[in-house]
Amino acid sequence: MDLQWSDEQTHLRDEIAKFARDELNHGLIERDRAGEFNRDGWLKCARMGVHGLPVPTEFGGLGMDALTTVGVLESLGYGCQDNGLVFSINAHMWTLEMPVLGFGTPEQKKKFLPKLVSGEMIGANAMSEPNSGSDAYAMATTAKKRGDVYLLNGSKVFCSNGPIADVYLAFANVDPSLGPNGVTGFLVERNSPGLSLGKHTEKMGLRTSPMSEVFFEDCEVPEANRLGREGAGKMLFADSMSWERGCILASAVGTMRRLLEKSIAYAKEREQFGQPIGKFQMVQAKIVDMKMRLDAARALLYRAAWQKSQRKSVYLEAAMAKMVISESWIECARHAMQIHGGYGYTVEYEIERELRDALGSTLYSGTSEIQRTIIASLMGL
Repeated sequence: MDLQWSDEQTHLRDEIAKFARDELNHGLIERDRAGEFNRDGWLKCARMGVHGLPVPTEFGGLGMDALTTVGVLESLGYGCQDNGLVFSINAHMWTLEMPVLGFGTPEQKKKFLPKLVSGEMIGANAMSEPNSGSDAYAMATTAKKRGDVYLLNGSKVFCSNGPIADVYLAFANVDPSLGPNGVTGFLVERNSPGLSLGKHTEKMGLRTSPMSEVFFEDCEVPEANRLGREGAGKMLFADSMSWERGCILASAVGTMRRLLEKSIAYAKEREQFGQPIGKFQMVQAKIVDMKMRLDAARALLYRAAWQKSQRKSVYLEAAMAKMVISESWIECARHAMQIHGGYGYTVEYEIERELRDALGSTLYSGTSEIQRTIIASLMGL
């Protein structure tokens, strides 16, 4: 496994980090307070090629492999403090773009991918339901075929990008008697008759990434917008989750690096009892722990991405990367707050927001408990 970056990869990563630092952080405290999505930043990221990193050039993307993609997203997280914006980009890429790329017809790819890559269209995933969280396939949403259209009925919750999306990958069961084998994916466009949105869901963290409920009432979806064959939703969702779990927290590794550097700088300049607090062993221990968590998280991220680039199975590696990065991100943010003391608890220092944003990472894309269950099962337990 060769993890040395080429000059081209290094240049792209440096360019993205500088762009993010210069263009995406202005007014973040106010946007976070208001729960405001940065659409201008979204379009800027698209113009830099972020949305299309893993998408082939024929659809307007950069055609990068998985390892290069996570490396660039790590740099985006390092430079961009707007974790909500970065989360929305990740949700758009892994739960909409990649399923269309992997399972879409030539017509679907041509119709959707160029606009998703350019940022003209925003994608969202509609899978979770009020009574099905970790038991994702126990869904009540149904799809009944009538001629050349499907009528979807049901509701979805925790739909990231829901209020701003132009197209949703919605999962519904075409034959509930088949259980999970009846689950099917559909590309539901915003103007589809019978589609409506619930109110904006206010969250503890990632507040600049909008979320809402989605409702389907005899929602008409053309047969041409079915993604994959009937009953293929289980395979589609599993493939999407291998991308999502392996890559969605690449930016968090960059955030952890930023928190570490910020904590080291503060520990060197902040004095107590006549010396910098970085001279105290308890502070040093926290910084060392942050460094070890960062390096372990990065190693797991790169391993999963490298295996994905080699077209190898990554179910185990992706679950491990997702679990370790999410839990390490939380601990790094906690340590950063503790090192900054009372200042870290204030909005002005922007550490408290980092912790709020990190906490959700052990919930979305499968909880830490689910990741441990997956890992155990793949170990034969």
